[in-house]
Amino acid sequence: MNFLQSHKFNTKLKNLFFCVISAVVLCSVSALNAQKKYTIVIDAGHGGKDPGNLGNGYKEKHIALKVALEAGKQLSKEKDIIVIYTRTKDVYPELWKRGEIANNAKADLFISIHCDSHTSNAFGAGTFVLGLRGNKKNLEIAKRENASILLEDNFEKRYKGFDSNSAESVIGLSLLQEENLDKSLELASLIQRNFAFKLKRNDRKVKQDNFQVLRETIMPSVLVELGFLTNKKEGKYLNSQKGQQQMAKAISDAVKNYINNLKLNTVAEQVIENKGIDIIEFKIQIESGKNKIATKSYNFKGLKNIERAKVGAFYKYYYGVTSSYKSALSSLKIAKQKGYKTAFMVAFKNNEKVSVKEVNK
Repeated sequence: MNFLQSHKFNTKLKNLFFCVISAVVLCSVSALNAQKKYTIVIDAGHGGKDPGNLGNGYKEKHIALKVALEAGKQLSKEKDIIVIYTRTKDVYPELWKRGEIANNAKADLFISIHCDSHTSNAFGAGTFVLGLRGNKKNLEIAKRENASILLEDNFEKRYKGFDSNSAESVIGLSLLQEENLDKSLELASLIQRNFAFKLKRNDRKVKQDNFQVLRETIMPSVLVELGFLTNKKEGKYLNSQKGQQQMAKAISDAVKNYINNLKLNTVAEQVIENKGIDIIEFKIQIESGKNKIATKSYNFKGLKNIERAKVGAFYKYYYGVTSSYKSALSSLKIAKQKGYKTAFMVAFKNNEKVSVKEVNK
């Protein structure tokens, strides 16, 4: 059997394996649904003595609350979702209290809803996750939302050393939920995709920055900026019942999508663990860098079926993904012939990177 035939055979075998696993997973999802309840905490930003921004005479605290309640109403229709609100009326829960509500409930997700403002005619929706660094524009948003701290009783003691107007303080916030960052990014991407593609809102992307309300939580968390009240057209849309219902649905649909993915991943992991099955893959790493490159053959000296993976701040590019060590050796040879002299083989066991030597044992 030559390399091409071997590769096709391994691909078919792998596809058959995943079909079997998928069938078992789908049959197991209903059983999992009956056991697991997902708790979602929805936080309407600002409230009470803190009106938020007042662009064009609209009040951020009122719009955020209406969208939060509508999103929660839609999610509550799902049998396996429990919704908890940080506020259901015009009151101001302190930022630490919002996080405490989510932490005490052992929530699976925390979503904080806000509206943006700017001195220009900026518009569009954006979603944020907690991060240590941000550009100057994002920093201004974080500083504005964190300024609510100054309205809280005993804020000097509770947020000791934190200055909402200091870039150093904002950037210096510790990333307490680092292990949840990937999941936060996943949810944020689903929300942002709904805003941009389903509702055709101007896409301000998913970004990382330092919001105190996210820092207080210990689960995957996102902060949503629905749009700019300072933009006359967008402010009118967000203040309307139609706009609020559409934005709420975009958020709730994203949460349901996220939870469905979570269920499938959980069941798949359980099936693999219970059956004692190890999924082994060999890949040839040909490049690594901070630039995100389209995985087209013309970008990789004619090599096809390139796989891209983000690891930290870097993108890694792999060629010749296979479950056969012998096929991987052939792929490595081809990559080097194409000019990738520093290419090398890597191995993965159940999606975790391991040494090639360990796998071959």
